[in-house]
Amino acid sequence: MHISRRMRDIALQSAVGVMALSLIGMAFAASGHLNPVSGAIAQEIIDMLAVLNALRAAFPPKVIHDP
Repeated sequence: MHISRRMRDIALQSAVGVMALSLIGMAFAASGHLNPVSGAIAQEIIDMLAVLNALRAAFPPKVIHDP
């Protein structure tokens, strides 16, 4: 897989994943299942997961090849 494609895929996963998890969190908050403090903590955890996922781009893949 091209390195640039891998980086794009990781960035897309991070962006889409964070948006999806944030929307789920907002739905829980809007329905009253999360109070503001719990919602803020959940959002911070979601943000940390996004950063950790994006950090995968800093490490070389096990297999590097160009088609």
